[in-house]
Amino acid sequence: MSKIDHSLFSAHEHALEHTFGDCPECGSHLHIRNSKSGPFIGCSAYPKCDFSKPLHDQQTTTLKEIAGALCPQCGHTLAIKKGRYGMFIGCTAFPQCHHIEPIKKQEDTQFLCPQCKTGHIIERTNKYGKRFYACNHYPKCKYVINSPPVAGTCPECGWALLIAKKGKVCCPQPTCDFQVDP
Repeated sequence: MSKIDHSLFSAHEHALEHTFGDCPECGSHLHIRNSKSGPFIGCSAYPKCDFSKPLHDQQTTTLKEIAGALCPQCGHTLAIKKGRYGMFIGCTAFPQCHHIEPIKKQEDTQFLCPQCKTGHIIERTNKYGKRFYACNHYPKCKYVINSPPVAGTCPECGWALLIAKKGKVCCPQPTCDFQVDP
C-alpha cells in the first residue's frame, strides 16, 4: 500500500490565487468577489481600495470571419459576431472601427405605420431569433406588433392595420375584439 505525501497539501498559497494579477491602484492581489449583481474581479484590500472590474471584459465574441467581405469604413475583414443583443456582422478592427450591420436585412412590408402615419412597418428579429414588426421611425415611433400585418382597416374601431394571428385576421388594438376568418 502506498503512502500519501502530505507535503503536497501543505502549500500556503493556492495555485489560482494570483491569476488575475495585482491591483493597478494599490498593488494588492485581485480575486473574484461576489455581489448581488453577480461575480466580478475586485481588490483584496477592500474596503481600503475599492478597485473592481467586470469578470468578462470582452462582451462580444467573434464567431467566424467572412472571407472576401470588407468593411466599408476601414477596409478590414468583416466577421460574424455575437454580442449582448444577439448575432451581428462587425468589423474585425474593433474598437478602432465601429462598423456593424444586421445579419438579416430588415424587410419593408410596405404597410404605413398606423400610429405615426409617416413610417413603414418593417420585419425585425429580436436577440432570440423571434420575428416582430415595428415602425422604421424608431425611437420616435415605438409602434410594434408580434404578428404579420395584413392590409385593411378594422371595421369596428377604424385602426388602419390588421394582423394575421392563429389563422384569423384580427385587429391589433387590445381594446378591440374584431376577428374574421380569412
